[in-house]
Amino acid sequence: MEENESQNKNANFKTVATTNSYNTKKIKSGFGKSVILPFVSGALGCAVVVGTCFGVPSIRSKIFNATPNIQQNTSTDNASKSSGYVSQIDLNNYSDTSVYAANKILPSIVGIQIEYTVNNSLLEMFGRSSTSTATASGSGIIISEDGYILTNNHVVANSSENSNSYYQVSEATKLTVTLFNDETKYEAKIVGKDEQTDLAVIKIEKTGLSKAEFADSDSIKVGEFAMAVGNPIGMQSSVTCGIVSAVNREVTDSDGKKYTLIQTDAAINSGNSGGALVNHEGKVIGINTLKVAGTGIEGMGFAIPINSTTDVTSQLIEFSKVRRPYIGITGIDLTEALAKNYNLPLSDGIYIKSVEDFSSAEKAGLKSGDIIFEADGTKITKMDDLNKIKNSHKIGDEMKIKVNRDGQEKEFTIKLGEQP
Repeated sequence: MEENESQNKNANFKTVATTNSYNTKKIKSGFGKSVILPFVSGALGCAVVVGTCFGVPSIRSKIFNATPNIQQNTSTDNASKSSGYVSQIDLNNYSDTSVYAANKILPSIVGIQIEYTVNNSLLEMFGRSSTSTATASGSGIIISEDGYILTNNHVVANSSENSNSYYQVSEATKLTVTLFNDETKYEAKIVGKDEQTDLAVIKIEKTGLSKAEFADSDSIKVGEFAMAVGNPIGMQSSVTCGIVSAVNREVTDSDGKKYTLIQTDAAINSGNSGGALVNHEGKVIGINTLKVAGTGIEGMGFAIPINSTTDVTSQLIEFSKVRRPYIGITGIDLTEALAKNYNLPLSDGIYIKSVEDFSSAEKAGLKSGDIIFEADGTKITKMDDLNKIKNSHKIGDEMKIKVNRDGQEKEFTIKLGEQP
């Protein structure tokens, strides 16, 4: 009986085992159909899609270069644009921007070599040869396909104020222009120059040149991209990057001349003068003209806004000079101390020291001792005020001038002549 029970147990065990095996197969079969098969199919499908995407370059490029999609309020964007501010800045393509701007402007930038004759009067006193040749370098911007080049006046013109009592430097005796990626040296001639704006135009006999494109310098904003291009210390086709540090910056140079300029921290060095300051599109926004140098000073370069050069440039090409309206007086800016010392009726305005013969001022009736206090309805306190109003007119225009003469107010109409 025990043996039968044992056999029954074994039989039961086998039955259970067999039953368990059957149930297991059944369960595995259901799991495979409902889970494994769809999973494997999905994985295979995903692999095919990914493989296809990575096999197509444009799709692959979009996958790797994709940037987050930031939702912005349209009204906020419009408001930020109108106020001059931006809501976000993407610097991912900064390098590409620099490369594009450089490639755009470099073919339009030239190197300028200048030769001068230097006469040493000290050597002449001892009977020795006193004449030698000096050289300098600068930059220029091609403004026409037929060879006109814009640069600084101080690049091509000698200033006698830069010479000491023993050395006399002549005007430029020879100008040589080097083009981008062209070892040929082209001789240039000075078309016209203007000391007041520090601009000059030269020309080479060559056509098919790459003319620079100009941007609207009145619309630039502080903080935007800026690239200075030129030939610093003779290293042709050099570029430096920075930002616009300030606009409408009033600067006085070493000769006392005042300019309204664009300030930038893009490095500007000797030889950069006459080169271009460009925006992110490689379009010219200014003419590199000077920098502030000294101990503790860094990254302060200045450029003439390109909008202020267009009229000057056209006049230099047409007349070889800039034709400006002219009054014909020598004036002194009044102060309270000056007015008190000389018992003058006004403490501010322009005291007319002298009136030039045959000038517009003389013809209108102005006299030495008159005090100008108003021009075209605007209060005048210094010569800069008067010159700004005068320069807004053209030759032949009329200006209304009010003066104080011996304590009485008088009004004169001046017909502006041409500055001699």
